[in-house]
Amino acid sequence: MDIVDTLQQLVAIDSTSSLTNLPVLDWLEPRARRLGFETRRMTWLDAAGVEKGNLIGRLGPDEPGGLALVGHTDCVPFDPDWGEALSGTVRDGKLFGRGSADTKGSIAAMLSAASRVRPARAPLWLLFTADEEVGCQGAKALAHEGRIRPAKAIIGEPTRLVPVRAHKGYCAVDVTVTGVEGHSAFPDVGASAIHAAVRLVTEIERIQARLAVEHTDPVFSPPHTTFNVGIIRGGKARNVLAGECFFTLEWRPLPAQPPEKALEMVDAAARALEEAGGGKLQIARTPLRVDPAGVTSPDAEVVRFLEGESGNGSTAIPFGTELPELIHLGAEACVFGPGDIRVAHRTGEFVPLPELHQAAEIYGRAIARFCA
Repeated sequence: MDIVDTLQQLVAIDSTSSLTNLPVLDWLEPRARRLGFETRRMTWLDAAGVEKGNLIGRLGPDEPGGLALVGHTDCVPFDPDWGEALSGTVRDGKLFGRGSADTKGSIAAMLSAASRVRPARAPLWLLFTADEEVGCQGAKALAHEGRIRPAKAIIGEPTRLVPVRAHKGYCAVDVTVTGVEGHSAFPDVGASAIHAAVRLVTEIERIQARLAVEHTDPVFSPPHTTFNVGIIRGGKARNVLAGECFFTLEWRPLPAQPPEKALEMVDAAARALEEAGGGKLQIARTPLRVDPAGVTSPDAEVVRFLEGESGNGSTAIPFGTELPELIHLGAEACVFGPGDIRVAHRTGEFVPLPELHQAAEIYGRAIARFCA
């Protein structure tokens, strides 16, 4: 199996998360079957009515144990002016295209490894999931189903072949501040939702500073829970007190910190702001995600194995992956793959070909270690 050709064909399939990922599964499934895997799918309709699916492949005995190789098939959107987005162009020792690093490169390396190594005593699982980029929906479906019980798992992500054994959680809410419209020359007749939202965002910055003092973890960089207001909009005209203001809020809690703690602090700040508004302000939020952190012991066998094979010490990252869901299934799990997350969500995304080939070799040795 030519790993570069495999990746080029995967990159050529547009699997932006807003689209169905079934064409990727249609391409992967017959190839997995030709390698001897028994396959099945889990499918569902997302909130927009788009059909999504997981592909589950098993080689070896149908029993708990063995190794799961995990990769998500969806990608973030790309700039339509990026001509190489679906090309898989090879240049200067790199393969360019959306998903080349995040995370179709890992999937191509996993297929290549599976084509060369056969399990003998324990099952090898290929788990190719949907909608990781918008909430790890495919991995959550696997965790909820609970049918697969691998002993070890390697989640493919662009980690530069550095084993990642822990990451922060990811939580997000939408916040809507409702005020009272009025002529801007007479601010006392109404209450500006925009002004109130700004005060709340300022208080959120103070909450982040408090949490950074109360609880840090030097394993992470930055070593504290972080907040971000990524979108804000509201108002009708420059001379009208804004009746409504909307903003998005995300936070990434440390593993030892309950994800709900930050939200409770934000809620308390919102209630105080409502009270100060004298009945003219209302603040509502819509929960979107409350995903826990994922942590595997630095002494875990799969972590030590990947450290030895790659020559890189394990680390922790501030962004989320499907690690918690694999841990929920009972696996000793680690995140590991070719490419760099710092180029993954950008125009010009690429994966270095030497890392791609090295990942396939290491995945192959992991199959031999934990399955054969």
